[in-house]
This record gives sequence, structure tokens and C-alpha cells, in this order.
Amino acid sequence: MKYLDEYRDSKLVHGIIEEIKRSTHQHWVIMEICGGQTHSIMKYGLDQLLPEEIELIHGPGCPVCVTSLEMIDKAFAIASMPDVIFASYGDMLRVPGSQGDLFSVKASGNDIRVVYSSLDAVKIAQANPDKQVVFFAIGFETTAPANAMSVLYAQQLGLKNFSILTSQVRVPPAINAILGSPDNRIQGFLAAGHVCTVMGFWEYPPISDKYKVPIVVTGFEPVDILHGIQLAIVELEHKQHGVKNAYSRVVSHEGNTQAQKIIERVFIDCDQKWRGIGKIINSGWRLKSEFKDFDAEERFQIQEIQPMESPLCISGKILQGIIKPFECPAFANRCTPEHPLGATMVSSEGACAAYYRYRRLL
Repeated sequence: MKYLDEYRDSKLVHGIIEEIKRSTHQHWVIMEICGGQTHSIMKYGLDQLLPEEIELIHGPGCPVCVTSLEMIDKAFAIASMPDVIFASYGDMLRVPGSQGDLFSVKASGNDIRVVYSSLDAVKIAQANPDKQVVFFAIGFETTAPANAMSVLYAQQLGLKNFSILTSQVRVPPAINAILGSPDNRIQGFLAAGHVCTVMGFWEYPPISDKYKVPIVVTGFEPVDILHGIQLAIVELEHKQHGVKNAYSRVVSHEGNTQAQKIIERVFIDCDQKWRGIGKIINSGWRLKSEFKDFDAEERFQIQEIQPMESPLCISGKILQGIIKPFECPAFANRCTPEHPLGATMVSSEGACAAYYRYRRLL
């Protein structure tokens, strides 16, 4: 299959590994920001093929994982209300909140539906005019255009029973926050290819220059990831920094400008809470005031919620790259995919889920 089989070619993989080994002369710490890349690294054992001088750290690039506990609790409260149909991506239903997860609300008889896009939720609202339909609009820059379109479409249709509970987060401010942390160990970044497909990579050079770290945009197949690591290592070994695009077959510098215009039409920058990390300045999007009629928090007047995280879950340290999943005392015993303590074990892109699935005993 074009753009798939050739990027899993074992000869190419081992060729790049040898190039990396020849180029590496000291210890380097590189973070892949995307949970999809984390799963590929674990699935194909790429970290085990790399020279021991290279340490890969897993970042907070899982939208399910970083959705704040407060937002999960707000979803729980809205979904529990009568005459509400709550629509969400499947992963979100099992994320534990302070009082339980959305599956427990569904088990209590409330109408919670798994959808594959926000436009599916608009269709549900059209078909159920006597119900309030709320879509849980979580995600990074990749989901924002479709979520924005759902609001514009609902407005065009004149729907009065559709709203979104918004938890849109942005990657560049998160990278900036990680690099500015006193606990930071990261010396280079692999940027998420699908995010850059939408947004381009014009936001990254100022971050690279500020912290003197290389940032390489790359994809999700073994050859993609290893090529990204190779470019980062060359920069590091030569004491250079900058932004490289190792995913040019998909990503351009400016990105999808039409998608960006749709985002700008509906959303405005805001501070956002990240689960396990805390508030990151200007790291999210919220609906503009002109679309407040589609804001579920406004519609249902959800009061400020004081969430209670499990004291056993230290996923915040995992999301920041401070520890690896297997270093958590609860990993694979008190915390499993069947009985998760935190979102990093629930999500299909979570680092804990990746370690549990592919290499649980390390």
C-alpha cells in the first residue's frame, strides 16, 4: 500500500538505525509529543533498536489523556441530566472522573451515544428536536476544524438543541510549557505530523530558537519516526537547532489554511487546564462570544467543579515525561485497561496503555 508498506520496510529501518548509531556520540533525550507515535514506537520496538545513548520520552500528545478532570466531571454532570443526549468519541466514555465515568452514567439509563464526528451529533440533534444534544468536543488542532464546522452547520440549520462541551487543546504552548519547566530534560522534539497537517509548522521556529532545541515534524510509521530521530540527532550532535520537516509528503509550512480560517471563525485562544499538568497559558480554544448559544457550559449553567483525582494516579508525571509508565507503582496491578485509575491507561493513544499492551513488564 503506497505510503504505508514502504515506510515499514525492514531494510530501510535498519539502514536508518545504522546511520543513527554512526551519528550518536553522547546521551540525548528526545520527546515524541504524539501518543500515536508512542504506540508505534512500542509496537515496533523502535526504542529497543536505537543506541542506548538515545532516550525517548513520551509526551502529552493524547487528547483523551489531557482532557482535564474538571471537564470530565462537567461532562458527567451534563450527561446525567434528563432530556439530554450526550454524544462523544468512544475513548472518553471510560475516562475516570471524580464520581465515575460516562459509562456508569449510561448504565444508569441516560442516553449517551458514541459518534465518529461532531457532524454525527448534529444529525442526532436534527432527528431529536425534543432533546438537548451535547457533543464532547475534545482534541488537539486536528479535531478543531470539524468541531467548528459542526457549530457553523448547526447555526445554518437553525438548531436550538445542539451545543458542544469544548476542551480543545493546542500543541505549541504545551511544548513551550514543557521546555520552560524546571524539571525539563528534553533536548529535542518530534512534532505530531497530523497536527502539523492542519496547522503547518510556522509556530515552532520561535520555540526552537528560544530554548535552542531541534524540532522535527514527522509521521507515525517506523521509517518516519526513525528519520525524525536521525534529523534531531544530527542537529544535536552539531550543536545546532531549528525546525525540520520529515513529513513533507503530508505537511507544508503553512498547513491547511482553509481549516485554520474555520477555526479562527469559531474559536478564540484561552488558557486551558491539562489533566495532571495544570493550566497552560493560551493552550486551548473556546467558542467566541457570538457562538455562546452553542456553548454547553453556558446553556446548562454548570457551576465551578472541584475535581478529586485518584491519589494513586501519577499520570501527570508521565504526561510531562518525568517518569515512564512502568515506574508507576500502580501500573499493571491497581491500574489496568479494565480498571484504569487515569486517562493514560484508557486512551488508545495513552502511554500507559501502550506499555501495558506491548511491553508491560519493563
